[in-house]
Amino acid sequence: MALPLGIFLGGCVIAIPVVTGVAQGVEHQKKQNEEAANESRMWKFNCLVSCDADDEIAEEELNNAMLIVRHDKVWVVSSEDNKPTPPVEGTTPPLHPFAGFYIQYPDENRFPPERGLVTTISDEPPMLNWVYCDKETYELRYANRTGSLEHHVGVWDWTEDETRLNFDGWEGFIAIDEWDGADEDPNTPWGKEGLRWAVYFDKDDNGLKGRHKGRDMFEITLTRRIQSAEEQLKQNEAAEKKMQVKSRGGLSTQFSAPTKERDKEWEKKFGDEAKKKYEREVREAKEKLERLRREEEQREGTIWKGSRKEDAQD
Repeated sequence: MALPLGIFLGGCVIAIPVVTGVAQGVEHQKKQNEEAANESRMWKFNCLVSCDADDEIAEEELNNAMLIVRHDKVWVVSSEDNKPTPPVEGTTPPLHPFAGFYIQYPDENRFPPERGLVTTISDEPPMLNWVYCDKETYELRYANRTGSLEHHVGVWDWTEDETRLNFDGWEGFIAIDEWDGADEDPNTPWGKEGLRWAVYFDKDDNGLKGRHKGRDMFEITLTRRIQSAEEQLKQNEAAEKKMQVKSRGGLSTQFSAPTKERDKEWEKKFGDEAKKKYEREVREAKEKLERLRREEEQREGTIWKGSRKEDAQD
């Protein structure tokens, strides 16, 4: 006697999630391999800010500006010659422009892994931190891995033309007046330095309802400006002057070594042998992916054929 339809379908329903889960894992591995080969995601860039709001203040303070990182927050300030212009002269240490790149966030509990965004937060000493969206306020902040772990750390990406930043698939960045319309703010560290416009992300796509607290806000666009080789060389030279090694948030943030040792280390990581090893690993990963795909197709066919065969025999 043939099996009841429900039992037959039940067997298939059990099989489908298994097949789907494996297929998703294979597809994710494929994407990881492709992204690993995309070196342009590792190019360091600054963030230029534009705002097309029909408002005099927005035009003056938010358009043709750039991002900086200070006081654990991300700010918009005016710029000149691709350098931030401090609102208050003599600010020390000098304002530090956002200078970041994309890299996978190190957290085994996030699956699939999320692409994160890091930025230098100082040149002396050279340090990197993760940029994240605060889970309560939705403001953009930065911290080491421990400080960012419980918040929204990705997925960071660029637009299709690779020119502008987006987060969670869209450009929902907003600048909010932290002074709440006042002419000055002498009571906060950032207010004393003239930092007024903090960056938030409209994660719920509702105009930050319940979070902007009536403060002035404007939508902004963040455009990548790839740093020149000269700029990056200067930063690397500054980092190499340090005489200690320190790790913060899973990222190497300070590096120093005698010249000969440093040259050997560089050759080991980036020389011809390292390139050959990288190409070999990419090739092997692609072969493994193709093998897994074929095996998965065979398993999927076996599951369906087996179910139908049993049904026919009964």
